[in-house]
Amino acid sequence: MNNLKISIIGLGYIGLPTACLLASKGYEVIGVDINERSIAQINDGIAPIQEPYLEEYLVNAVKSNRFKATKEIEPSDIFIICVPTPFIRDNEIPKPDLSYIFNAVDGLIPILENSNSIILESTSPVGTTEDIAKYISKKNPALQNLKIGYCPERVLPGNIFQELVENDRIVGGVDQLSTNQLVDFYNTFVEGKVIATDSKTAEMCKLSENSFRDTNIAFANELSILCDEKDIDVWELISLANRHPRVNILQPGPGVGGHCIAVDPWFLLDGSPDSATLIKSARNVNDSKPFWVTNKISSEIELATIQLNKEPVIGCFGLTFKPNIDDIRESPAMMIFNLLKERGFNVKGIDPNLENTENIGDLISLENAFNDIDIFVILVKHNQFLDPSFTDKLKLKNYLDFCGLLDS
Repeated sequence: MNNLKISIIGLGYIGLPTACLLASKGYEVIGVDINERSIAQINDGIAPIQEPYLEEYLVNAVKSNRFKATKEIEPSDIFIICVPTPFIRDNEIPKPDLSYIFNAVDGLIPILENSNSIILESTSPVGTTEDIAKYISKKNPALQNLKIGYCPERVLPGNIFQELVENDRIVGGVDQLSTNQLVDFYNTFVEGKVIATDSKTAEMCKLSENSFRDTNIAFANELSILCDEKDIDVWELISLANRHPRVNILQPGPGVGGHCIAVDPWFLLDGSPDSATLIKSARNVNDSKPFWVTNKISSEIELATIQLNKEPVIGCFGLTFKPNIDDIRESPAMMIFNLLKERGFNVKGIDPNLENTENIGDLISLENAFNDIDIFVILVKHNQFLDPSFTDKLKLKNYLDFCGLLDS
């Protein structure tokens, strides 16, 4: 099967590592993206995103001539769609924006052959894969034998290459022939189990996994608010509660970010808002947490202004959506940073993973932070902040810890 040609559409946090991994397994891989700068970087062996081992995989893939990036879709045997699926906030329940998926499909239709396979990996509402099959059939009735299916990615940023191979994968086709063929394909590079189902169940599985996480984090976040009202250390409380053999409360934080947990529950709510009341409540709790955090910081700023007799400088430590990555998609820390600036406060961002990032103003280095900052706001538990050289100094400062850094 390794003589097949594979096109990966969308070279982001999932598409690019997947392309490089498949090239390392001997496939000829074409990476398609609309970002011309990223395409140029990738073809020069330069990874436009941070991920352990990505640059090494990329350099090897490009040098082997098994991988190239391009703006134009080329004829291939298998097409894997890894484009973004954001949502549109124009109502109480945000609507999924599937335009990137169907733009990709429109680009495929002129070059598709009946022997081809199409795999959707982008997070999508239930029924999207079947809609793709119907859409293609309507646009070109001659395409009746395509193998079309859904296989959700379930990797952790910072550990993508290991999890792409080791994690179990759920594969669901729009029919049994599609399922069988796509299962065979994933079995060529996945060491975990490749489990067959139908496309709607696979889509629902992805949304359920991340909604489960979101709901459990919401419980922890709500606990943190209750504990603050009652002057209880939430970190101590959770450590004590988790000593119960059947209790495993997650850790609270400034909110929930990333393109999965912060987004997928809305896809479940789409079309079924009255049947997913718990999921909706959890999403609202997590979406409101950055505002609660911002209000807590604002109160501390008012006190510090009186004590210092000047406008204090606030340092937001960590701006990414989780520790030790450079991804700021749906980041609650970035939202808090921007909310504080909108309120007119003197705010600086400190994030070692973003020091070379463009379009994020008011960043200072970690080395300069202790000279310039009056109020230390800890939002993300980066490894650099866990170092005793940082935490020992932090304990002597005016700080607010919203991620349990000093309880680690």
